[in-house]
Amino acid sequence: MSAIYHLISAVLLFWHSTWDALLGDPHGLSTDWAWVLGIVFLVLTIRVALFPLFLRQVRSQQALQKLGPKFRELQAKHKDDRPALQRELTELYQREKVSPFGAFLPMLIQVPIFIGLLHVLRHLNPATTDLATRTLYGWSEAQFLDASGAHLFGAPIAASFQAGGTVQIVAGVLIVLMVTTTFLTSRMSILKSGWSDNPQQRTVQRVMLYGIPLSLLASGLVFPVGVILYWTTQNLFALGQQIWLNRKYPAAPGSSDPQSGDQAERPAEKGS
Repeated sequence: MSAIYHLISAVLLFWHSTWDALLGDPHGLSTDWAWVLGIVFLVLTIRVALFPLFLRQVRSQQALQKLGPKFRELQAKHKDDRPALQRELTELYQREKVSPFGAFLPMLIQVPIFIGLLHVLRHLNPATTDLATRTLYGWSEAQFLDASGAHLFGAPIAASFQAGGTVQIVAGVLIVLMVTTTFLTSRMSILKSGWSDNPQQRTVQRVMLYGIPLSLLASGLVFPVGVILYWTTQNLFALGQQIWLNRKYPAAPGSSDPQSGDQAERPAEKGS
């Protein structure tokens, strides 16, 4: 993970120095904007780098939609033989070069990046006095001291919800935005394609729609403010990207009606 920590630090320090040079060490509203914008543009850098994978995810979802009739045929053929159904489904996916878990690929790649940012921001502990620790991952001591004291609307970006006071207000607002945007992005993606007839794929959809937002709600209480800002920002980008992708790659003909909402899940469950 050391390479990830160095990469995250390098991108964050690059954007901080860029905004610092462009805006002249901007401060206002009890916020150190060069560091805040550094985190925001770290998100932008990652989203641009991963965009080809998101396109692959959309194409994978469209391919799964096209396989819907074949899946229903296999489900009817092997309704009393689950092992045979799973075996033929696996052969179908391999033959068509489609993965039912393709929607998780961009998310899985973001996990080490997210962990890296979490580690780097936790490293920015103002109480740290050891020079070797302060200068880990390519940081200078001056950069460490500046970042460890950076604030967002009065809340230190390295502090978490438990710090109380202003931190709880800022972190609380960001947590609500983080969870809400995660749910909306997942819901928009699922409603576009409809609830899958495949139990495995439908489980993936449920995890994306409900499990991930709930896990973020709990995790947000221990994340540093900077990490919550990162995740909220990337969700806003993801929401905008999903709207664009929905227009660029409309649902395949015959797919579930996006307006039907969660009701599309009920008929599928009867055959489970």
